[in-house]
Amino acid sequence: MFSHIMIGVNDMEKSKAFYDAVLGELGHKPGVIDDKGRCFYFTKEGIFSLTKPLNGEAATGANGGTIGFAAADTDAADRWHAAGVANGGIPCEDPPGIREGDKFDLYLAYLRDPAGNKICAMHRIMK
Repeated sequence: MFSHIMIGVNDMEKSKAFYDAVLGELGHKPGVIDDKGRCFYFTKEGIFSLTKPLNGEAATGANGGTIGFAAADTDAADRWHAAGVANGGIPCEDPPGIREGDKFDLYLAYLRDPAGNKICAMHRIMK
């Protein structure tokens, strides 16, 4: 069901050190910082990641966080997005579409749920 979890942080260095330690105890490799300053922990089951909120405000339980749901294909992500909008969701970020990556592209569709939580549907497109 889930593709990834991203949580907001205020101090990336402290947060990375904490998660490197606790996740290391569970057998995971240290997080990898990307060119946007986000930290990713890649596993076979999914991705856990850290980011400073894009809006520049302080991270809270919901600011900077994204819960990602795995979509079987781009049509499913579009249907997910349309159903969300039809049921009180608010589009956020860029419109649904492809974001290019080095090893694979992502098809992402973002919404804020009625309570304001940021969620997304994601389909990985292998190159």
